[in-house]
Amino acid sequence: MTNVSTTHALDEVAARHGSRVRRTRVGEANVAEGMRRHQAVIGGEGNGGVIYPAINFARDSLVGIALVLHLLAERGEPISAVTAALPACEMAKYRLPCPSHRIIEVLRRVREEYGRRFGVNLQDGVKVTMPDGWFLLRGSNTEPVLRLVAEAKTQSDAARIGDDVLSRVRSWIAGPG
Repeated sequence: MTNVSTTHALDEVAARHGSRVRRTRVGEANVAEGMRRHQAVIGGEGNGGVIYPAINFARDSLVGIALVLHLLAERGEPISAVTAALPACEMAKYRLPCPSHRIIEVLRRVREEYGRRFGVNLQDGVKVTMPDGWFLLRGSNTEPVLRLVAEAKTQSDAARIGDDVLSRVRSWIAGPG
């Protein structure tokens, strides 16, 4: 279990092991609630915070470290070999100041603009999945900003997706109303 903003590399790794990833809105409380509801065996968010219900339902960096060390000991491989087997994914992250009264309008414009061509998830903001990557644009829960995350196989592709969205969104933030 993870949130809609976390790398899609998880989906590929889970599929290799006959599992699937469920996603929630951003936030530790949302992930923990989803884990309880779906009886998930592990979860967390893209910031590296691992939630392991066998220990507790909160992000716990020490549990995360213990799980990684256990995997390394079990495989007898260096961490470089373990990480080399993971799918290649890179992210670009942006923070855009946006008056609170404009956030809903900007998200509506993104949904309309990109929803005509690509799959859209409205679970938390607007997440758009394209053939070469994805992006999520959502209003912050704590300040008057929009947060944009883009992911692709390479950093340049993630930045290209993010920069394209960013240029459109900036004009919509400045727009009328």
